Amino acid sequence: MIPALLRPLAALAAASVDPEADVDALVPTNNPAHGDYQWNFAFRMAKARRENPRALAERLVPCFAGQPGVGKAEVAGPGFLNLHLDDVWLARTLVAQAADPQFGLVQSGAEKLAIIDFSSPNVAKRMHVGHMRSTHLGHVLSLMHRAAGWTVIGDNHIGDWGTPFGKLIVAWDHWRDQAAYDADPVGELERLYVLFGEKSAAKEGAGVHLADRARDETAKLQRGDPRNTALWEQFRRASLAEYETVYARMGVRFEEVLGESAYGGMTDEIVAALLAEGVAEASDGAVIVRLGDQVSVVRKKDGAATYTATDLACVRYRVQRWSPAKMVYVTDARQHQHFMTFFAVAARWNVAAELVHMGFGMLKLPDGTMSTRKGNVIRLVELLDEAVARARAIVDEKSGSLDEAERALIAEAVGVGAVRYQDLVQSPSTDITFDWDRMLAMDGNSAPYLLYSRARAASLLRKAAAAGYVPDLAALTLEHPKERELALCMLRFPEAVESALRATAPNLVAEATYRLCEAFNRFYYELPVLTGQERLASRLALTCVADRLIVRALRLLGLTPLDRM
Repeated sequence: MIPALLRPLAALAAASVDPEADVDALVPTNNPAHGDYQWNFAFRMAKARRENPRALAERLVPCFAGQPGVGKAEVAGPGFLNLHLDDVWLARTLVAQAADPQFGLVQSGAEKLAIIDFSSPNVAKRMHVGHMRSTHLGHVLSLMHRAAGWTVIGDNHIGDWGTPFGKLIVAWDHWRDQAAYDADPVGELERLYVLFGEKSAAKEGAGVHLADRARDETAKLQRGDPRNTALWEQFRRASLAEYETVYARMGVRFEEVLGESAYGGMTDEIVAALLAEGVAEASDGAVIVRLGDQVSVVRKKDGAATYTATDLACVRYRVQRWSPAKMVYVTDARQHQHFMTFFAVAARWNVAAELVHMGFGMLKLPDGTMSTRKGNVIRLVELLDEAVARARAIVDEKSGSLDEAERALIAEAVGVGAVRYQDLVQSPSTDITFDWDRMLAMDGNSAPYLLYSRARAASLLRKAAAAGYVPDLAALTLEHPKERELALCMLRFPEAVESALRATAPNLVAEATYRLCEAFNRFYYELPVLTGQERLASRLALTCVADRLIVRALRLLGLTPLDRM
């Protein structure tokens, strides 16, 4: 990608060769001795124009001469163009970015609205570790879009309809423990659901299977049976109340919480509209949409609407209510084909919003996939509690002088942050096998390392204040390679966020935050900040700017910055 600061210069240089030319990406150089950014534009253009790439690159050099921000442009090798940023400009740019709430991130979403569809647990089941990825990834995607100027609607599209409720109603009538339900509603509902799975092969009375009974109760619910509707509403309320406590602990919020039940009654109208507009057609008793050599069924032969029809109803509701420019669906990768088909049908139906599926890999137990029906799940609350307990043991050992309340706050931030970050740092498409030690690692590329880096910067600033030093950002200059390395890392952070937005990949923000903290720690270890008066003002200013960006980066990842650890 081309950094924002170099885009106009690169465009100007490219236009000097060919006004219609597409500008290729500038990338950071691997060796600082070769400059800060490298451009291979001359190679592509020379081939198309049958020119020598080095000669063409040399023609580009004068376009950067005397331009703000570029200290030097030079040709390397057979035609690479290496750009060195001007140190004075770099320092001034950092000071300006430090005053910007978004730290220089291009506001690409200004006056646009995005809907992020994420988390989506099933009602009457506890949230388990399998819900982490959708919840964490979707939350950070929401934060990233907001940082880039988007108005964001976080939508928790919960599973609150269908045959599971018929199963629950049958189990409720047969085996419920009212006292257990009163004490722990969702725990009892989950026990009943698992018990139904264990006994569903059994027969009752005149050979009626429990599964048949469940289908009957589901049909009654869908027809609006008063008793079944009341039970459904009761189960839904109890589930949402428990989920809210988990979301509050993780710092996750939603602007909309609607489930499948909200759209089920709209599907007949959707199918009728598709037929009337010539998007769909009747076929052997079903209703289909032709997509080249494939077809998408929107209504089955038995009259039942498919998930595609329900999703189209949801899209129409969102378009009519919010007119979004983008909708992002955060689900596991196994649903990718469904979403590609659904998006193709939506395009045929002239849905103007950009539709994006961020499919993520599965979180598995060492002995296989988790299943609520099998009862082999790890509750998300249990995972968070265990993480916080392990973090608390470390805090008590290393920071025993802090008071009880502060140690509890630190342990909660470190423990919950460790779980969140170890999920975010992975590429979304990667399958993860659940492992306590790896998930709760307190060193290396982990949340505790990031949080400690910020606490170290805050400590430096506290010591400076105690000694009577007030950071003056105007005093910032760059003389030492480690100062410049940290400055460049900060300058490039908005680029990483832009890349993450384009790729729908929050792990790129996690990687950039880790690189930022590494650069700050190298600066801290190798250069004195509060000793040595000659560079004190400048290095204190650089520490202040770094502290502001690290705080911003941590919050972008949903982590809680700490003043001390």
